[in-house]
Amino acid sequence: MSQNFYSPNEVVALYAGTGADKTKKPAMVLVLLGILAGALIALGCAATDTAIYGITDVWTAHTVSGLLFPFGLGMVVMTGTELFTGNSLIVISVLEKRCSWFNMLRNWIIVYLSNFAGCLLVAAGCVFFGQMNYSGGELAVFTMNLAATKCGLSFQNGVVLGFFCNLLVCLGVMIAMSGKDTASRLMGAFLPVCYFVICGFEHCVANMYYISAGLLAKTVPAYAQLASEMGVNLSALTPANFLLGNLLPVTLGNVLGGMSLGALLWYCYQYNKGK
Repeated sequence: MSQNFYSPNEVVALYAGTGADKTKKPAMVLVLLGILAGALIALGCAATDTAIYGITDVWTAHTVSGLLFPFGLGMVVMTGTELFTGNSLIVISVLEKRCSWFNMLRNWIIVYLSNFAGCLLVAAGCVFFGQMNYSGGELAVFTMNLAATKCGLSFQNGVVLGFFCNLLVCLGVMIAMSGKDTASRLMGAFLPVCYFVICGFEHCVANMYYISAGLLAKTVPAYAQLASEMGVNLSALTPANFLLGNLLPVTLGNVLGGMSLGALLWYCYQYNKGK
């Protein structure tokens, strides 16, 4: 009787081939799939913010977010799009000598920038076409406040919270690959991402939406005035704090977390195979 799931050893071997295939895709295909992946994650962020902006209890807000946001990764997994954080696992393909370090970095750079573009498109659409007008603009104020808080993150916190985040995201990717049916793959992607959201860990692609949306909302006079009237301090919400104060350390932590998991799984299930 055949199993209805792949074993950990089979999943690692399967990803070695999948990751290598990712590095061979034409640049334009990576760009298009990267933009779509960024947009899917951004839409998950937008839906989550819309669901929780009126909730004052932090634990309730985090729990609701944890139940909603993971479907963004589920859509990425099921559509086969290119997500930078998940692609940290391509290190498995490199260690298996299925692709080179250069080809992995090529994939990362193209996908990272494309994810950013997808997030910016969704952020601009939400800010400038009325999606944030809920409760007279309070959704926009919530978005700006969240972005300002993320911009105030210390470098070391960004790295560590980013590490834990992508450890879980990449675990979700691997568990999803172990499933042989749609429900199993979605559930595999769901649980680890649910954990990272509830814990408040940092995901660079999600932050490409969260902080970009906050920065763009800050340029809308009505939103900025409402934030001032509500006593929200937006001084930390600047492009420099976004790129250097949040995105840089979080991206570094995400890469370290994903690569650490990939290298560990490869060592345990492939390097020592047959030894």
